[in-house]
Amino acid sequence: MVERKKKGTTKTTKRTSKKSPVRKTHTSARRVSAPRAKKGQSPIALKRSEKNPIITPSEHFWESRGTFNPSALLHDGLVHIIYRAVGGNDISMVGYAQSKDGVSIHKKFPSPMFYHHQAADESVPFSVPYSSGGGTNGGCEDARLTKIGDRVYMVFTAFDGWSSIRIALTWISLNDFLNQHWKWKKPVFISPPNEVHKNWVLFPEKIKGKYAILHRITPKLGVAYVESLDELDGTKFLESVPKGKATKRRAWDNWLRGAGPSPILTPEGWLVLYHAMDNRDPNRYKLGALLLDAKNPEKIIARASEPILEPDEWYENQGFKAGVIYACGAIIKDGTLFVYYGGADTVSCVAAADVKKFLKELKATGTPKLARKR
Repeated sequence: MVERKKKGTTKTTKRTSKKSPVRKTHTSARRVSAPRAKKGQSPIALKRSEKNPIITPSEHFWESRGTFNPSALLHDGLVHIIYRAVGGNDISMVGYAQSKDGVSIHKKFPSPMFYHHQAADESVPFSVPYSSGGGTNGGCEDARLTKIGDRVYMVFTAFDGWSSIRIALTWISLNDFLNQHWKWKKPVFISPPNEVHKNWVLFPEKIKGKYAILHRITPKLGVAYVESLDELDGTKFLESVPKGKATKRRAWDNWLRGAGPSPILTPEGWLVLYHAMDNRDPNRYKLGALLLDAKNPEKIIARASEPILEPDEWYENQGFKAGVIYACGAIIKDGTLFVYYGGADTVSCVAAADVKKFLKELKATGTPKLARKR
């Protein structure tokens, strides 16, 4: 009852030991408003920050090769950013940084915020040739943060470095998170064993009185509901089965990959960003946008007919994997939509847009456009 990856379809790439240059963090912050569209551009243009990449690999061993696929959480005006880090041991860990304006990093921790590395069962025949971002030895991949009440939840892909690729869930109290007391609860698997799953996201509010998890984008949206997240104790799993017709072949997202950041509730509905590729333009991860009904998130109100972000900049093409934009975080701050994404499986970046104009255009035409930095 699940979308399975075919054996031998994923190429394994070895990351070189060459370190990326260390980027200094910024010590001062300023208020950043949505950029004005240039003449001839869409007023809702999602524009990259001129400070990109905002987080780069450092001299620290655990993040010396990659600091990418960031997620974000906004609380009391401060943006908390987590990111996937890969170092010399090729194990994926989670780093932590802060930004006052959503762009400039004013604080970055020198050690991992979270570490999860399960023992591989090597009695199982190796059936998943897999190398996501170079973390060939497993760990915690592509984590998404979601605040619900007084808890901060983290959903991530758990890879054992051998044959198990599953979705895991953990949480921490909001107070401990804000004070950087990393007392995360023991992670539990929420996807079934012996199945391959990635890109599940948690809605930040209850829907129909229940917690909701978006676990599938294609060929039809899949949302699972539970009375309590505590039900997911490692013995109960959520099924994700493909239903419906495949995406139109001529659409830009005819090869869908999965959800990006946790959904954002707006006056127009749930804003969901997602990753996709085009068989006519292979090996380029692009970003799309959906607007879902607030009360029934399986109902699509609007869908961008074109990508809202494509891998065109050097930092989206120079790194472990060229042609990759991979967003795991998005927030709305002071009327601006900030989207946090990984570039080339190596660095962390951010792009922004005026959220009202973005939503208005998406709902009216379904075609928000990218403003390329000039």
